[in-house]
Formats: sequence, C-alpha cells, structure tokens
Amino acid sequence: MEPTATKHTRRSRATREALVTAARGLFAERGYAGVGTEEIVRAAGVSRGALYHQFRDKSDLFDATVQTIEAELTERIADQVMGAADDPVQALKEGARAFLHAFAEPDVERILLLDAPGVLGWRRWREIGQEHGLGVIAKTLEAAMASGALAARPVAPLAHVLLGALDEAALVVAHSDDPAATRAQMADTLEDLLDGLLAGGGR
Repeated sequence: MEPTATKHTRRSRATREALVTAARGLFAERGYAGVGTEEIVRAAGVSRGALYHQFRDKSDLFDATVQTIEAELTERIADQVMGAADDPVQALKEGARAFLHAFAEPDVERILLLDAPGVLGWRRWREIGQEHGLGVIAKTLEAAMASGALAARPVAPLAHVLLGALDEAALVVAHSDDPAATRAQMADTLEDLLDGLLAGGGR
C-alpha cells in the first residue's frame, strides 16, 4: 500500500495545483482586484479551508500563480534559445523576441505585467523575475563571451541590465495603443542593443 504520508503529499500538491490553475484563469480574465476567494475555490473544486491550508491569503496565491507563469515562460524561452545554441548572440536575440511575444498571451500580460508589480510590490516582482530568467540570460551571455562573439566583461551586471531592458520593453508594449507595432519596434531595439555588445563592434 502507498504510505499515508505520500498520499497526503500528492493530495496536497493536487489541491495546490488546482487552486493555482483556477486562480490563473480568473486573474487573467478579470484581474486580481476583480476576483474573490470564494469563486477561486469554487472553480478549483476545493473547500475554503483547503485554500487557507495552502496559502496565507489571496495575495499569497497570486504570488504562487506569478511564479508558475514565470517558470513556464522561462522554460519555454530556454527551449527556444537552445535551438540556436551554436550562435549565442542569435540565441539572445531569439530569446528576447520570444519573451516579448509571450506577453501577447492574455494571462501572461495581465498577471505578470499589469497586476504583479502593484499587487506584489516592485521588489518582489523583480525578485521572481530574477529567480527564473536571470540564470538563462547569464548562461547565454557566458556562452557568447566564450565563443568570442561578445567582448569579455562581468556577466552579472550585464545580465541584470538586459533583464531590466526586457521587462521595460514588455511593459511599454503592454501599455501601447498598438501592441503589435510596438512589440516589433522593441524587438528591433533589443537586437540593436545586443549588436552593440558584439566584440567586433557589430555585424
């Protein structure tokens, strides 16, 4: 027989995942402020007590939802970057474009960009982004420097600057009256920025 502790752990994990999935759909549809905990538990098919067993409150559940989306986004972009692993600079460019295009998805845009900075606070929002995306950027920069495509320089500060540029570009797109055109402009600008880092002064 399966140990009771294991059954409990799986049941708890399933409950947590159901709550995050339900919350994600509702937050994407109406925003954080427009969703109550009662409808989250109904959509998840669990009790109110189960919600508070897993999370301190609605903001804690929102934090977990943001982390889930960030993890998925980072994994997706990392997979795309790996497709251009033989050209680290191109991988950085493709990663930047993939990042911007991901925010065309309603749940990603509304939850990560429009609600998260205000609900979680700027510091926590940046912390989650750094936990998930900073490592991918740093590793790709290291590969580009090792290949000689980028001039050698401290990786950590450059990775932080690029992550900040990506976040700002996504925010500009999210608040634009013409997101598609602005997204294309931001992607081109990020590519120009990366070209400016090339060891040979550009391609």
